[in-house]
Amino acid sequence: MNGPIPGPGGPPGGAQDIPRPVITERDVQAGYRADQQTDSRAGHRADHRADYRAAFRIASAPMALIAPSGRITAANTALETLLGHGPGELAGLPADAATGLDLGLDGDTRGPYHAVLSGRREQLRCTRRLKHADGHTVWAEVTVRPSGPDGGALLSVLDITERRELREKLWHLQMHDPVTRLPNRSLFVERLTAALNDSATGRIGLCYLDLDGFKAINDTHGHRVGDELLSAAARRLSQCTNGTTGTGTLVARLGGDEFAVLVESSAGTDQLTGLAQAMLAALQRPFDVAGQRLSVSASIGVVERECAGVNATSLMQAADTTLYWAKADGRARWTVFDPERNAHRMTRQSLTATLRPAIERGEFVLEYQPIVALADDTLRGVEALVRWQHPQFGRLTPDRFIGLAEENGAIVPLGRWVLTEACRQARAWQLSHQHRPPPFVSVNVAVRQMWDSDVVADVTRVLAETGLPAGLLQLELTESAVMGPAGRPLQALQELSEMGVRIAIDDFGTGYSNLAYLSQLPVRALKLDGTFVKGFRTARHLNPADETIVTALVDLAHKLGLTVTAECVEGQAQADRLRRIGCDTGQGWLYAKPLPPERITAMIGGTTGFADGS
Repeated sequence: MNGPIPGPGGPPGGAQDIPRPVITERDVQAGYRADQQTDSRAGHRADHRADYRAAFRIASAPMALIAPSGRITAANTALETLLGHGPGELAGLPADAATGLDLGLDGDTRGPYHAVLSGRREQLRCTRRLKHADGHTVWAEVTVRPSGPDGGALLSVLDITERRELREKLWHLQMHDPVTRLPNRSLFVERLTAALNDSATGRIGLCYLDLDGFKAINDTHGHRVGDELLSAAARRLSQCTNGTTGTGTLVARLGGDEFAVLVESSAGTDQLTGLAQAMLAALQRPFDVAGQRLSVSASIGVVERECAGVNATSLMQAADTTLYWAKADGRARWTVFDPERNAHRMTRQSLTATLRPAIERGEFVLEYQPIVALADDTLRGVEALVRWQHPQFGRLTPDRFIGLAEENGAIVPLGRWVLTEACRQARAWQLSHQHRPPPFVSVNVAVRQMWDSDVVADVTRVLAETGLPAGLLQLELTESAVMGPAGRPLQALQELSEMGVRIAIDDFGTGYSNLAYLSQLPVRALKLDGTFVKGFRTARHLNPADETIVTALVDLAHKLGLTVTAECVEGQAQADRLRRIGCDTGQGWLYAKPLPPERITAMIGGTTGFADGS
């Protein structure tokens, strides 16, 4: 009944054929209501009923009449055709049953459906999967409206199967990687989020990996070969998950050469590490791609934990961090997430992010460690050592933050603050103890300060602002800062020396130790690294080689006109040997730990000794 209706006076398909009128659900509803109205002329009522039934039968919209009991009283040809039934086969069957339309109503729709049948609700609209007679599914938008005052309803169906299939295809394209056909990051995160709520074991596992050496292959052989290699790697990873214990696994390509494997119901860390080892072995076998034999390896971060209290974002961050550890540990390996290691990383990140603001907030303080003449145990100078009074982590020593400050450049403003504060304090000691020789103050200068700031201008400004004589300031630099090619650092050192500032080489003996170059530098002092002094602790553990090296270094320094300070002097036996060798000054816990400025003030005034200060 889908062809044209013959017009009067001509055969089907003739010139006078007219198209069959499109009769809608609205038309059928109007006809049905007209049929229910009281008409004094029985013949006229019969005509209405006949017209209505004809319209219902030939309507292009699939429809059915439902009795108040829920049974189908009539189904039109379009509905029978849509569901593969013959004429009259649906009549008398319950609409919401497997033997009828099988609407599959649930708790949210069953009540409204019966309310429409009884006339207590104007409409119900829902999307349902209807079953065709041959077994395939028909996706339909079902609308149910009351059909009259005596109850019952008119059910109409809109076939949305093609629309639904198109939407599913678009969704698949959107959620899958076009190269490997694996789920992409979006789908992976969606599945991960769902698995956190539905894990059968209450645990979840994740392997996050990338291919070592892939970029070189991609750059050398081109993206086509690279894509084929990625597809081959994806197949091997998928094979590794076959038979994995748990309710489900998912292999996804997250982008570039990064893949992830989700174990939705993990059986424990051993399961995840076993899977990681299997994937490593699978990927290490050579790949035959585009007529070439290519080799890659993988680094894998493994995270396995309880689902409670975990979200997808934190789990992905942990996996990404663990992958970074695997690469940092040497690549071609798997590494398991370590909470302590992660806490240390988080602390580093926090410190790095807050370094500059901490300088502005005044969270740094200086302590001073005495530098003592070995000949008579008198105070000659102090080394300024910075401490960070962190509001969360407490008092931090330089080893916790100086390296971070050098990495992100905060060492420049921090170094300026240390220089200013140390010179201000040294000037205060000079003014308050004019009857005694004032101690010099020694300030460390980092390599990056020499290159990223104008040290000469900074020192000139600070000395002018504080009034400290240049001879009471000593700048300590490591060998790596000065024992290199001539250039900006050397020129700066020469200018500082001409100003009268003392220049010292810190940790001498652990860097370049270019002694010939040392003679060309404007250096006034050497500070021997503590590793040379540790062997001097007792006669029983005396290392003759250490004493020979220190003796030679002290003799050489003196011949070059330099003074020598020994660091890490912790016992009297060490101090005695260093004095016999001819070392000029010592610094270490034998005399005092780093002290607040008021304790140094007492030492200068002679009210406390080194024993009291320690």
